[in-house]
Amino acid sequence: MPSRGARLGDQIRAELARVLQRSARDPDLRLITVTHVRMTRDLQNARVFYTSLNDAADRRQTARGLRRAAPFLRGQLAQRIRVRHVPELTFEYDESLEREQRVAEVLESLRQETTSAADDASPTTEPDPDDA
Repeated sequence: MPSRGARLGDQIRAELARVLQRSARDPDLRLITVTHVRMTRDLQNARVFYTSLNDAADRRQTARGLRRAAPFLRGQLAQRIRVRHVPELTFEYDESLEREQRVAEVLESLRQETTSAADDASPTTEPDPDDA
């Protein structure tokens, strides 16, 4: 059974996703996906991890927009979830998807090298005309 922090983090993730899609005025904020939320043990702070369709240059602008929107988002969470204290929101770009993609690319290139090396190492045998 998930802990209270995990349940609250999931609820915050879902609500933030809804608020960002429907209520965010900044168009850059509508292009983000909230991947997961980590709560501190005392449930006073939430680290919100997100990904964006923007490139690396626009990432800083998106991060700035999220920092500016944090009080608004926290207020929206206060209206939507039932907790005594709505946690402070800290936003971090989630690089795990990019790392996962790089690992998959490396593994794929290794697999291709292995199969090409195996094809080069196997001798091509032609049928011997005397055996026929």
